[in-house]
Amino acid sequence: MGSRASTLLRDEELEEIKKETGFSHSQITRLYSRFTSLDKGENGTLSREDFQRIPELAINPLGDRIINAFFPEGEDQVNFRGFMRTLAHFRPIEDNEKSKDVNGPEPLNSRSNKLHFAFRLYDLDKDDKISRDELLQVLRMMVGVNISDEQLGSIADRTIQEADQDGDSAISFTEFVKMDNH
Repeated sequence: MGSRASTLLRDEELEEIKKETGFSHSQITRLYSRFTSLDKGENGTLSREDFQRIPELAINPLGDRIINAFFPEGEDQVNFRGFMRTLAHFRPIEDNEKSKDVNGPEPLNSRSNKLHFAFRLYDLDKDDKISRDELLQVLRMMVGVNISDEQLGSIADRTIQEADQDGDSAISFTEFVKMDNH
């Protein structure tokens, strides 16, 4: 088997990714070629450094948080399938998909999974709560030095005050979801 053939996606793998992520055949092959162009080590996985070479992520204030989302806990490489699973969270929810497979697993791009993904961008210490400090860190990443720490603090305080229903001075996932409904 030549190296070229072994780098191509196998049909059964393509079908599994299609079923798992909801991407079309052409989207998967396009993303596969993007994946292989990012794979500087040519070993079928991407490292954090590979992601940092993407200009849009390099300039995004939350770029590091987004990059981290691609890597399972304790891993420093992501394969194509893991890459596609993370990207699937960003797919828009289309009406015709809502009626698709009632008994199948919840699509990765469901509203609930999108909210979980967003929540994890804020929950820096992975304790299932967004603390004032975590909110401040993310706000600081997003606005840089354009707003004083005092102003950011008051935004964080107000956000937690509005969302915190159980009085623990943090935002749980349930409270986060309720904020999204306002």
